[in-house]
Amino acid sequence: MRLLIIRHGESEADILNVHEGRADFELTEVGQQQVILLSEWVNNHYKLDKIYSSSLKRATQTALLLGNKQQIEIEYEEDLMEWNNGLIAGLSREEAEEKYPIVNGLAPHDAVYEQESILDFRYRAEKILSKIISENPDGATIAIVSHGGMINKLYQSFLKLPFDTNAIFHCGDTSLHEWTIKDNKRHIVFSNCLEHLNKLCIKS
Repeated sequence: MRLLIIRHGESEADILNVHEGRADFELTEVGQQQVILLSEWVNNHYKLDKIYSSSLKRATQTALLLGNKQQIEIEYEEDLMEWNNGLIAGLSREEAEEKYPIVNGLAPHDAVYEQESILDFRYRAEKILSKIISENPDGATIAIVSHGGMINKLYQSFLKLPFDTNAIFHCGDTSLHEWTIKDNKRHIVFSNCLEHLNKLCIKS
């Protein structure tokens, strides 16, 4: 099985410099162009059997452009949404810091400001990754469109790392990560590929 893990394109929150998380912003024009280039690159390199996507707008817009290129429908999964950041969603960095300062020393199962706990976030990644792997055949090529925080949790789950690991996996706009599962062995083929954006860099 081949899994293509894809982060959405640039969103309006990136321009506004606000906390995004569950705030439901759309792609910018640059983000849409990033996704068009991504879709062309993926179409030239892979034949997808299925696309799963977060139900947040920036991810659904990314998945739809990818799906249109491959002419396949999208399966939307709420468990692929970004970390639930509760009351700070959509707030500027300054306002969030003033109203809802960071609370250190929380137990892994605990949370503040109507947010999701670390354990709940990791469980959500474990659950959706297990579902996707179990319901698709060994030879399938599957795309998963999600968000930076969730992609990190999916990495931790895929590699069976502890929930409190300090390992961080970088995810740029429309970054592409290829994983494979063969003979019960899990491989990271490549991480944070942005080759498709070369055209955009040349144009800008």
